[in-house]
Amino acid sequence: MKEAKVTLVGAGPGSADLISVRGLRALKQADVVLYDALTDTTLLDEVADHVPKIYVGKRCGKHSYTQSEINTLIVENAFIYGHVVRLKGGDPFVFGRGLEEVDYVESYGIPVEVVPGISSAIAVPASQGISITKRGVSSSFWVVTATTKEGIFSKDFKLAAQSSATLVVLMGVRKLLEIATEIGKYRKRYTPIAVIQNGTLSNENCITGTLGDVVRMSGKIDLSHPGIIVIGDVVADHPSFFEEEVMRALHSSM
Repeated sequence: MKEAKVTLVGAGPGSADLISVRGLRALKQADVVLYDALTDTTLLDEVADHVPKIYVGKRCGKHSYTQSEINTLIVENAFIYGHVVRLKGGDPFVFGRGLEEVDYVESYGIPVEVVPGISSAIAVPASQGISITKRGVSSSFWVVTATTKEGIFSKDFKLAAQSSATLVVLMGVRKLLEIATEIGKYRKRYTPIAVIQNGTLSNENCITGTLGDVVRMSGKIDLSHPGIIVIGDVVADHPSFFEEEVMRALHSSM
């Protein structure tokens, strides 16, 4: 029998080649892989054919397993196969519930190694040339989620909206209008905003506009796909933002 152990691996923001070298090494040494709804499943090509690959993804309320069931699966497979690689998108400790899995597995005496991943909160804006901090424009940033267990905006979300920092919202595409309305209580309607989907992939898409323009923007967004929302003056550096502003100015003058 092989020794039971678990490696929690952050797969990165989307593109397969953005996983770390250590994470890739762990995949190649796996006896079984439990993977999330990865945006680039070619990572599984790095795993030996005979190694079981179990999909445990969760997307937009469509869960193949509950979190409790996933925790149990990790432990069971560790005792059955040996080395479990738990592959999670982005970084497992950024809204990934990674620590919950670590605590559960370790409660059974199974050792866990964590391999951090590149967080989509920073990498996806960067892939579009949006720097979430910029000298003289934004000296800090908030990373928040639009989704809580209670289904309402958190106190931190409202504090972030009141600040002058760049605001990066994860898991919020379906609530774009609600988010813009809430932030609009504290920021001007011409505050730049970007919605980026399929980040770091070949079909990456970025829609830009302003808080007062989200109705138009929402008509160009595929709500069935997750995305990242970036709000703040740093978005004005994106080429499409300037183009959209010119088109709006021309339209309003006609």
